[in-house]
Formats: sequence, structure tokens, C-alpha cells
Amino acid sequence: MTKKHNYVASKNALVLTGGGARAAYQVGVLSAIAKFIPRNHGIPFPILCGTSAGAINTTALGCYASCFNLGVKKLEWIWKNLDTEKIYCNTARGVFGHISRGMLASFQADYANKSPRSLLNNAPLRNLLNSVMNYKRIDNNILHGYLSSISVTASSYSTGDSISFYQAQDNTSPWERAKRSGVAAQLNNEHLMASSAIPLVFPSVKIKNQHFGDGSVHQLSPLSPAIHLGAERIFVIGVDQPKIPLHASENNPHPPTAATIAGHLLDSIFADTMSSDLERLRRINETLKLIPQSKRDKIEGLKHIDSFIINPSHDFNAIALNYYYDLPLAVRVLLRSAGISNDSESSIISYLLFEKNFCAELIKLGFEDAMEQETQIKQFLNLP
Repeated sequence: MTKKHNYVASKNALVLTGGGARAAYQVGVLSAIAKFIPRNHGIPFPILCGTSAGAINTTALGCYASCFNLGVKKLEWIWKNLDTEKIYCNTARGVFGHISRGMLASFQADYANKSPRSLLNNAPLRNLLNSVMNYKRIDNNILHGYLSSISVTASSYSTGDSISFYQAQDNTSPWERAKRSGVAAQLNNEHLMASSAIPLVFPSVKIKNQHFGDGSVHQLSPLSPAIHLGAERIFVIGVDQPKIPLHASENNPHPPTAATIAGHLLDSIFADTMSSDLERLRRINETLKLIPQSKRDKIEGLKHIDSFIINPSHDFNAIALNYYYDLPLAVRVLLRSAGISNDSESSIISYLLFEKNFCAELIKLGFEDAMEQETQIKQFLNLP
């Protein structure tokens, strides 16, 4: 007889967005929520949906869904002891050798077996995932009722669609919508490597006959996987921090650099679609209120869904500049060649700064932001 978990019926969903090293902020918020829940209690989110670095965090939580506090503590320990060499090759040989091999590969014949090209080699991330993830636990947690479903979203470079690979209870059906779909799968390292492959920065990943990259690309509706998996309340931890220019425009008449523009593009990929999707969700809820209850029940595919989003109260880019010199020399040289330095306005630094001091700062910020909204979070999640 399986052990049913108290939260499964609640249909709470956790949605974690992407953002490279910025995802450490999510761990701080989760650490605060863990304070609101009794020790040895299961996860308050039976539905987990993650994209990019957020996919790695949600999958780690899914592995320890039977004990939310333990899962959060393990995540926090990993992020607080992180450095770039565990995510991507950061030596001069590792950085520039990888770029050189990519350049030489462009001269290969079309029939040659080519490897995906990228700015950085994230092979160490695969080794880290091998050491910390136990995917068999996800099946067990679904079987025993601690978890309803979990999804990891990646972007197909082959079709241009957003694909959500999900692992769920047997009654969950795949879905197909415009430019997005849900595909049942047994989650593994390849799905996480694909979902977290920041465009151009990390190499694409081949799954079956398609090539995949960061899930935030092509993701026009980041709330879609949670809704299709049955969510009635969606808790979102975003990375859309307040925009505080380092130099006021009147004091900086120069046009933005290529690095600054590239940073803006990444910000748009990781944050803007979530904001628009939440706005769309609120409009649908308001529209449904105008429809009589007797007719509302007959509308197929539309239902009222509550949402709660928590975003950082401080600018990640400004924080990242304080830890710029924590980056290895080879990485700083590479960034400098692209016009990114310790006084740059580009947000790219905050995406690549997988160093424990920076991550610990973001975890602290996430914890403080969540604690300031303790009452609202408890009410939304129906916590005692």
C-alpha cells in the first residue's frame, strides 16, 4: 500500500526559471520556505517544473521529495561549495583549447562526425550531476505519493519548439500546443544538460534525433508545463531583478557595447517571457470571473489558477561585479576580449559566476526576500 502525501491533493506547483549562476537565488528562497515546514516533512510542491539551471534545482528537489528540508539542505551545500571548475573548464588550456578545437572543426568535411561548438566546455557539469543526482528516487517518490510530476524543459534547435520532458503518474497524458509540447520521459543527465545549455556559451545536446539547448529559448509560455500537469496554484521563483544602470544615461553618452547588448538578450530570454505569461494568466482569471459558474464549468481547457511570484530585490549584476576577481584568470581574459570587465554593464558576468562567494550572497538575498513575505507565502501554500 503506497503512502499518500498530504500535499498531493493541493496541486501546488513550483516553477523555477533559468539564469545560470543566478539560480543560487532560488535556493535561498527554498531555504526560507523549508523553515515554515516541519522537519522530515515532504515537499509542499507535488508538481515541479524547471528550466535551465532551474531544471537542475527542481530535479534535485524531486530526488528528495519525501523530505523537503533534506533536499533543500543538499542543494544549499552544493551551491555554497561551488566553483567554476565544477561547471565548465576554466583553465587557459580548457578555455582557449576548447575554442581552438571548435574553430578547427569548422574546416571538417560535411560527412565528418562533428561535435557541437560553444564558447565554454561544460563537461565538468555532467560529472557533477553524476555525483549528486539519483534519478531512481524520482520514481520512488512518485510511486509513494510524495511527488505527482516533474518536468524539465529544453529547446529543440531542430524544430524550434519548446519541449517539456516530464515524469509523472500514469494518468498524465502528453500534450501538443503551438510551438510547445510535453513528452513523457525517464529524466536523466542528458535532459538537464540540454535544458541548461545557455545559447552559444554551452554546447547543444542530442537527445534521440534532435539537438537541444537552453529551455528558456523558444519558451513562449513558461507556465504551460505546470498547467498541463494539473497545477491549481503556481509558485514562481524568478530572476527578474530591478534594473539599476551602473552609469546614468546622462553621464554615459556612449552607445551600448556588444557585450551589454548580449547581456540584455540573455535577460530577455530568461525573464521577459515569464512576466508576460503571468500577466496572461491574470487576465484569463479575470475573464473567467465574468462568466457565470454554470457556464464556466463547461469551458474545456480553461480554469482559474492562482499564482505567486518572488523576484530578487537587488540587482544581480551589481552584486556580481563585487566578485568579478573570483573568476579564474582565463575566464576573465576571455570576457575581457569580448569587452566585459569589472566595470562593465553587461549582465553576462552574473550568469557565469559559479563561485561560492557570489552564490552564497544570492542565497542570502533569496532567503531574506522570502522571509519578508513569510505571511503571504504561508497563506498561498496553505501552510500552518
